[in-house]
Formats: sequence, structure tokens, C-alpha cells
Amino acid sequence: MAIEQVSVFLENHPGRLMEVLNFLAQEGFDMRAYCVAETSDFGILRIILRDTAAAYAALKKQGFTAKKTEILGVIIPDTPGSSVVPLQMLNDAGINIEYTYAFALQQAERAVLLLRVDDNGKAEEILSSAGVQLADFSTLF
Repeated sequence: MAIEQVSVFLENHPGRLMEVLNFLAQEGFDMRAYCVAETSDFGILRIILRDTAAAYAALKKQGFTAKKTEILGVIIPDTPGSSVVPLQMLNDAGINIEYTYAFALQQAERAVLLLRVDDNGKAEEILSSAGVQLADFSTLF
């Protein structure tokens, strides 16, 4: 159950992040989660949105460098250390975890761990067979 994410390349200078965030807000796109990874020269804004396809198209049309990727979402308890269990399962199976970020759900004491891995299919199989609940975007939001 992959979740589509939009990644936007950001030059590392003051105001660039705000340009993207303000654009998305002005266009009415609902961001559900985001994170920024950076180096000294550039950053990557990773966003989960309600309407990924439309937001991606709008960003590209506006001239932003954007890419769509598929990531996994794992439902975990909102308790200390809960992300370790699914991450350890993937590690033990030799699946490379490229990056991860998480957010808490308001309606329950749960959180969602978002993962970019090198083999989504294998990761889904391992986690599902161990009883780990995978997030389905339509049921989360």
C-alpha cells in the first residue's frame, strides 16, 4: 500500500522554503505531513498531500523542481520506541531504509512512520506477514 509523496528540490537560501509553502497554501493544497532534509547547498522538501497529482502538476507548472515517489506508511503506537520494531524487521531482512519521518494521528494514540526503502514490495510482505498494520492514505485522512 504505497503512499505517494512529492519531493521538491530547494536551493539553500533564505525564503526558498517559504516560496513553496506559500505557493501550496495559496493554491489550496492540503499538506498532511512534511519534512525537510538539507545539506549546505540544497534541501529536499518531502510532502504528503491530499491531492498529490494536482499539487505535483501545479509545482512543476510554477517552475519548481519536483518528483513523485512511493513510500510506505506503517501504523505504530504513539509510544516511546515503537518505531524500532518495524525498522528492525526491515533491517533484519536486509532492506535498506533510505529515510524516514513520522507524525502522530489525532484520533487515536497512534502514529504513522513513513519509510522510503529500496524494495517496497518486499518490505510490505515482511511487515504484513508479521502483523504490522500498513497505512492506507485513504483511511488515514
